[in-house]
Amino acid sequence: MFFSFGEIVSILMSIIVPIIFVVVILRIVVSAIGGANRRGGTVNDSYQGWFYVIQQQHVGVVERLGKFHQIVGPGFHVRVPFIDRVRDVSLMTEDEHITFDAKTEDNVTIELDVSVQYHVDYSQPVEGPSGIYKSLYTLTDPVAQMKDYFADALRSQIPSRTLDEVFTEKDTIATAIDEVVSEKMLEYGYVIVTTLITSIKLPLDVQQSMNRIIASKNDLESAKNEAEAERQKTVIAAQAKAEAMEAEGRGIASQRVAIAQGIRDSIDVIQGAELDAEEANRLFEFTQYIGMMESFANQGASTVVLPSEFSQTAPMLRDLLVADATKKAEQ
Repeated sequence: MFFSFGEIVSILMSIIVPIIFVVVILRIVVSAIGGANRRGGTVNDSYQGWFYVIQQQHVGVVERLGKFHQIVGPGFHVRVPFIDRVRDVSLMTEDEHITFDAKTEDNVTIELDVSVQYHVDYSQPVEGPSGIYKSLYTLTDPVAQMKDYFADALRSQIPSRTLDEVFTEKDTIATAIDEVVSEKMLEYGYVIVTTLITSIKLPLDVQQSMNRIIASKNDLESAKNEAEAERQKTVIAAQAKAEAMEAEGRGIASQRVAIAQGIRDSIDVIQGAELDAEEANRLFEFTQYIGMMESFANQGASTVVLPSEFSQTAPMLRDLLVADATKKAEQ
């Protein structure tokens, strides 16, 4: 079965025309319901379809023939093709991390990581343009402008402080730059929620020097503590010894008082036995002498030399010393 050229063309057209019609219809439908191409950040690409849906925590800024027309909230909306342009603006809080270099008062270059949370000002003004309007039409690159403001504010704070002060006053510095930048960015429709200095980085040589300084301070503090402990031990030992000696002195004094009292009582008793004072003293000395020799013998002496008479004690001691010296000379 053969087909003529006209028949072949007719068959092809009957197939191709419906396919083209379906593609055009699909294209129109996709274009009608097309949404915004979201890039992230506060301001996104505009909506391209005939119909569009604004998400929660977003608003749409409608421009009609290139001029601001109105702001629409979340929900379903209709766009006039070729006349209206709808730009999506996010009202959610964004987080931007920025790194700055600065030099301290003691000439140390440091690197600071700053975290900034901000969002478009969605409050309703009493008069004048809204924050949404200003965020879209006053700055071409709001994030870059905000970074420049933070850099300027931060570099006015760091040079007036030493390295130690930067670490100890980190929150104060963050609050100071936040106040300065917040006031300026509010004029452009942005609210700075908070500013945090998340980290402070030092050059390697400075960090090593600080570690050595800290180690030296710790060693010095440890040595002071050990010396103080040793001093306290010495003081306590001396106090204890002084208290012991004081107690011992009081004991000896009491003992001597008791001995003197006993001696007086003994002499009184001896004198009461009708002896004169000299005889009583001689008798007391003799009894003391015997008591001493007895104590000496009880301490382990193997030989005790006694004179034949008590009155010969002193001459006997001299004789013993002379005999000992003579023996050594002869040797």
